[in-house]
Amino acid sequence: MADIEIPPYFLCPITLEMMKDPVTVSTGMTFDRCSIEKWMFTHNNNTCPITKQILSDSELTPNITLRRLMQSWCTLHSSNGFQRLPTPRSPVSKSEVLKLLKDAAHPQLQMNCLRRLKSIASENQTNKKCMEAVGTADFLASLIVNRTLEALRADHSDSEDKSESKSICEEALSILHSLHLSESWLESVTSQELVESLTDMMQFGSYESRAYAISLLESILEVAGSGRIIINLSSEIFVQCAQILNDEFSKKATKSTLELMINVCPWGRNRIKAVEAGMVPLLVDLLLDSSDKRASEMMLVVLDILCQCAEGRAELLDHSAGIAIVSKKILRISQVASEQAVKILHSISKFSATPGVLQEMLQIGVVAKLCLVLQVDCGSKIKERTREMLRLHARAWRNPSCIPHHLICAYPT
Repeated sequence: MADIEIPPYFLCPITLEMMKDPVTVSTGMTFDRCSIEKWMFTHNNNTCPITKQILSDSELTPNITLRRLMQSWCTLHSSNGFQRLPTPRSPVSKSEVLKLLKDAAHPQLQMNCLRRLKSIASENQTNKKCMEAVGTADFLASLIVNRTLEALRADHSDSEDKSESKSICEEALSILHSLHLSESWLESVTSQELVESLTDMMQFGSYESRAYAISLLESILEVAGSGRIIINLSSEIFVQCAQILNDEFSKKATKSTLELMINVCPWGRNRIKAVEAGMVPLLVDLLLDSSDKRASEMMLVVLDILCQCAEGRAELLDHSAGIAIVSKKILRISQVASEQAVKILHSISKFSATPGVLQEMLQIGVVAKLCLVLQVDCGSKIKERTREMLRLHARAWRNPSCIPHHLICAYPT
């Protein structure tokens, strides 16, 4: 191959940097394995990036000829600092994965098999798809349920057994999280037992395992819709979600927890369970210090859902900064945040507006903020709710000294 003349535009440092493992798709085009796997599996595209034709299958065939040309070019130009490309590992076969799963059924081999599966999953997306196709995810979910039962609920287990079961649970959970499982699998594997096991992992696992558990639980409950599992969620889930928010050990874990709350709180008695877990004062405290736009929006969405019940509104009013921080977020973060904040105040003014509450809203500047909302371009829904609040309490808020004179003209009479 050394005597083959390769056009200078065909191989260059940029090409070698971008294409380390050339593979060919069903349309005949060649791409770097990592890049095309991200295109097909991570972003769920079923067309060729160049020809735009539908890919008839997801098989990626190694382009051995091109790879040899690249290796030869590197050898010829080694004096210029170009190193020979490392030989890529071949994708794992289904038989290899099945053998590992079979061996993992033996307790004494379990940890070593899990570590090997984790290594395989980390290599490329093709391996992950192969692992999911042969039932690896089902095996891991079953293992987590069984081992969690042993580690966290069996009183007769000694500390060494519990520690081993916990380690195996955490290893299996990390693999399950890395597979980025399809929605169809999540629907098929969802069970009360798995939800309870993930809840236990949120309580007793390491920070990393707690983050994985809440992320997987959020994905599972999102595809579960409004079914029996969501309606019958235990109070412990909400307690652990509140603890994760309070610990603030990971931005991703925080957002996954907020997403879970948004998905489950509207159903059944979940609002009450979340309020009883201390979610309302916790969210108020987090809003006081939050500088993340998306997280602040999600916190306000959860607060809005919780304030749709009397218990949630009572908790917000009991917090010394509850109404103030909600009002402060109006016109400060985004249109979404403003809408949610106004909805929260609307719920308070409509269903929990005692004379004391109305006086507090007047004194801390909520009424002035509502009048300001009418003066700016912030959406018709926000203005409609604002007008309703001001009309509803026009008598209590008549001639407020805290409202600037230039805003009085906007006040509905």
